[in-house]
Formats: sequence, structure tokens, C-alpha cells
Amino acid sequence: MKTKGISVLACGLLGCFLVSGAAWAQTIEAPDAPGATGRLENAISVAGKYQNYVYGVIRKIGKDELILDKTRFGNGQVFKLEHNTKFVDNGKRSKLADLKVGDMVWVDAKMKKKTNEKIARKVITGVGPKSVSQ
Repeated sequence: MKTKGISVLACGLLGCFLVSGAAWAQTIEAPDAPGATGRLENAISVAGKYQNYVYGVIRKIGKDELILDKTRFGNGQVFKLEHNTKFVDNGKRSKLADLKVGDMVWVDAKMKKKTNEKIARKVITGVGPKSVSQ
């Protein structure tokens, strides 16, 4: 009876070591490879960061508005620009004059409920290729 108990205990310990070894093997992280995260950063963090922004391709640039195609609202969407609209290109401040037709942009926009206008708070470029043609 005593040897049967020791055998059961030995089998139980051996099983625990085998299971814990497999679990430990899954927690080892792969070494960082240069350039493995893409041009700017991890794709998952980029997607999360810009999920509330509107993506689009610039069709026309006006003094106080941007007209974007390929947005979730459809083509030809007008985004009004205000004096406090911020422009960011590749993580650095930029200005409206730096934008070109065909550039891919992410726009942080708010809706004016009374007029249904989309007001651009921030316009970001440089997250992906600079323009559709690249």
C-alpha cells in the first residue's frame, strides 16, 4: 500500500513538471528583430490609437476645408478646418501647406449637431505610405 502511494505521488509530481514545463516554454519571448514592428510602431498599437479617427484620401484642399475620398462616410466628405486644427506629419507638427492631393490622412473630427458639419480637430499624415500612388 505504501509503495502504491509513493508511485501515485511520483506520477503526480512528474505530471506537474511536464505541464509546468510546457507552460513555461510558452512564456519565453522571442528576441526583438530590427524592423519587426514596421515603419513607426506595432501595428496593433497604431490601430488602437487611430480607431476613432476618420481615414481618407485628400481629393481637394481649400483654405478652410479638406475634401476626402474613401472615408467611412463615403467619397467627397467635407471636413471644416478651424484656427485651432492641428496638423501632424510623421509625429512632428506640420501645417496645411504641407498636405497634397492624394495624401492619406487620419482626421480626428467632431460633428456639429445643428449643422451636421464635420470639424477637423487634428489631421495626421505619415502613418502609412505618404500617398495612394506610393
